Amino acid sequence: MKLRIRGNSLRIRLTRSEVNNFAQVGYLEEKTEFGSNSLIYALQAKEGIDFIKAAFEGNKITLFVPASLPAIWAANEVVGYDNSLDTDNNNKLYLLLEKDFKCIDAPPGEDQSDNFENPHKVC
Repeated sequence: MKLRIRGNSLRIRLTRSEVNNFAQVGYLEEKTEFGSNSLIYALQAKEGIDFIKAAFEGNKITLFVPASLPAIWAANEVVGYDNSLDTDNNNKLYLLLEKDFKCIDAPPGEDQSDNFENPHKVC
């Protein structure tokens, strides 16, 4: 699971096995350790929501998706799902969940064996 934060946008990319695991379990989590502190980022299926949402509590970022989405996404060709949320200070937080494609221009030695085939064949 890859996390990218840029300004007021948050993007999570999943490999083929992560998409399949998420479809079965409904939860994925990664942790980046900074000495005695950690940043945790998670993806969680949740009942009662219609769009992707996010929360940041303590040291954990959680991207919530509708409970029906993981199984559907694993079985279809849809690249990703997105949503924009209003923030408390009248801004927007853009959320994107997408499949991680193989990049033709990847650095030598980068393992992309579990990534999805790139439909465009260029990066």
